[in-house]
Amino acid sequence: MKILITGVTGFVGSHLAEYCLTKPNVQVYGIVRPADLKSEIKNIESIKKNITLIPCELTNEKKVLEAIKKVKPDKIFHLAAENFVPLSWKFPKENLANNIFSELNIFEAIKKLNLNPVMVIACAGGEYGLVHKKELPLRETNPLRPLTPYALSKVAQEMLAFQYYRSGGFKTVLARFFAIEGPRRRSEFGVSSFAKQIAQIEKGKSRSLNDRGSSIESGQKPIIYVGNLNAQNDFLDVQDAVRAYWLASEKCKFGEPYNVCSEKAKSMKWVLDTLVALSTVKNIIITVDPKRVRPIDVPVVVGDCSKFKKQTGWKPKIPLEKTLEGVLNYWRALV
Repeated sequence: MKILITGVTGFVGSHLAEYCLTKPNVQVYGIVRPADLKSEIKNIESIKKNITLIPCELTNEKKVLEAIKKVKPDKIFHLAAENFVPLSWKFPKENLANNIFSELNIFEAIKKLNLNPVMVIACAGGEYGLVHKKELPLRETNPLRPLTPYALSKVAQEMLAFQYYRSGGFKTVLARFFAIEGPRRRSEFGVSSFAKQIAQIEKGKSRSLNDRGSSIESGQKPIIYVGNLNAQNDFLDVQDAVRAYWLASEKCKFGEPYNVCSEKAKSMKWVLDTLVALSTVKNIIITVDPKRVRPIDVPVVVGDCSKFKKQTGWKPKIPLEKTLEGVLNYWRALV
């Protein structure tokens, strides 16, 4: 079985590649942006000899066609996307164009080559956007009211996949994952940001760049800079997520949306308090940084994934406390 993962060097993509390699009789291929071949390869360092990397810019229609023709995949996990929400506010046009046209190019390549792989689309719980309290927990039938350019791009990706399923018989699975956390998530995201700052405080040093671009060390004061701590989200461990991706490709109905989540809401304050409690340093000061506060945050996001559980038999196994401990230990090792 040939498996193609877009965004293979990313946070979820690297974990998914590792998981796929545990399956018998598989060949794993990963699409990676040429610019990331050196800078982002660290996430797959331990498995890079066991997978085939294909340099390809997904917004380049010709290159995508060449990549798909080379692999002729049986399964595609389409994870690649510009997914940092604050950046989508800053560059909305680029965010929408990248996320929508990358997927479109893959569909068109499959169509031209007369292939019909199972294609799992990485959708997002953020697509629900504006949520009323009476609508919680969120079910797949809930209206989609995206509140960010990124969420809007995800809605467009999902609708595009549905359209190709209905009009062309494509085997698309629409998996709406909520907040996935674990080691390797970039430090600009909330949980990783907290964990990295704690690790730096424990180390007593922080690294930054001087005006000539050289790395310098400075003392790290016991201060954690945060954004909005009141927002509540539905967090899922990355290992539970990659199991869900695989089961989605095996058991889900094509063209159907499925929530994948823990069905529990935790506030960012709870997350921060849990990480601080794990720290070896006491009396850490929490300071709100206006730059880390988003233009808009959904107060509470929690999903109902009974549909996915019934279809696949999946259920989350890893408690959030264990996930947070793993994230903190990951950053401790790095700093």
